Amino acid sequence: MVEQIDISPEGDKKLLKEIKQSASNPDDKPWKGDKVYVHYVGTLEDGSKFDSSRDRSEKFSFNLGQSEVIKGWDFGVATMAKGEVAVFTIHSDYAYGNVGSPPNIPGGATLVFEVELFDFEGEDISTEKDKSITKRIKVTGEGFDHPNDGANVNVEIVGRNSKGVIDKRDLSFVFGEGSEIEVSKGVEMALEKMKRKEEAQISIAPKFAVGGLGVPKDNQESLKYDINLKSFERAKESWQMDGEEKLEQSLLFKDKGTEFFNQNKYDMASKKYNKIIEFLEHEISLKDEKEVQRSSLLQAGRLNLAMCKIKVNDWMEARNLCDKVVEENPENVKGYFRRGEALIALNEHDLAVRDFEKVLELDADNKAAKNKVAMCVRKIKANKQKEKKTFANMFDKFAKIDAKKAEEAKRREKPVEINEWDDEENENSNNVQAIPIINDVSA
Repeated sequence: MVEQIDISPEGDKKLLKEIKQSASNPDDKPWKGDKVYVHYVGTLEDGSKFDSSRDRSEKFSFNLGQSEVIKGWDFGVATMAKGEVAVFTIHSDYAYGNVGSPPNIPGGATLVFEVELFDFEGEDISTEKDKSITKRIKVTGEGFDHPNDGANVNVEIVGRNSKGVIDKRDLSFVFGEGSEIEVSKGVEMALEKMKRKEEAQISIAPKFAVGGLGVPKDNQESLKYDINLKSFERAKESWQMDGEEKLEQSLLFKDKGTEFFNQNKYDMASKKYNKIIEFLEHEISLKDEKEVQRSSLLQAGRLNLAMCKIKVNDWMEARNLCDKVVEENPENVKGYFRRGEALIALNEHDLAVRDFEKVLELDADNKAAKNKVAMCVRKIKANKQKEKKTFANMFDKFAKIDAKKAEEAKRREKPVEINEWDDEENENSNNVQAIPIINDVSA
């Protein structure tokens, strides 16, 4: 008799497992949250089949332990190893209950599934869903919260490459500022998806491992990190603050952003300036001096963010930010000047001249703007000369092509010979008559 193992959580024999084919490595099992790939055949207790992935010739996949399938599957497949084939007998309490799944599965039915586990992989938590960052949960976390930008986090990390451990630390830091202590962007992206007291194994592609402790600048391999998010305290979101609190927080963002900017850390500076915009752009509760302060600080956030974008050659975003600045404050010299710089890079020199001339209208002694105008004028003139030359060459080229085509056409024509005697000769030959011979000798 084949042995059936009781694997039900309550030990009530409502979920039984029979191993038909053992795995070569019994310890190679999926973790909660892993995406698993299986084939299955489902039957009722009388042997009648109601579903089969094998009949469709297509493996079935789901995220383990995420309630995407019946409870019997979540519990049962978690006990399997890669390559294993098992038969699960699943009571209705772990299947479709008293309702069933009409028309094929009646209410209260016990189901039998033969399942083969082919493979599993960590959950893809990358922004682009390209598997550049995957997570496997070792210990499930508590609650529903995750760290947010500005949260204070306490975390234990152990990083490994193919040669061994490269980073082993107990850390406390402000989330979003991990690069200050050589915590890679990939680790922070993973922490953002973790819960309090969760332990996970994270796989990070080379592009997101840069900047981590012990990671060579020319690193070309994916790294694995064991991360234990011991605790964190979330930073207040903007909706949790009143107007004056947002002002105070935005001033801190501005100071921190300037500190990062002066260190040439433009990505981190950008995050702080973005926060100012997020907090103040739609704040309408402030009045009088506080409203003036809000408007001024918002403009500073946009202008500083535009400067960060200019530094990293994101010209379009710099232009868009300056558009908002001058739209709200048509007298803002920096807004016109920085937009002019972005326009130069976008080869919009005519528009750039207008912005720099506006700067001079507002600040007649601005030498930098005068230099920019002169430079743009030279560039416009050079472009026009280049265009003129290009068009002239183009027309010459087209004329030569047309002449060549005409010459070729003339050469292909069949020559016609004209003989002025042809018609007369033809006429004479066509009118030949018998002429009598006259003897001019007198008799």
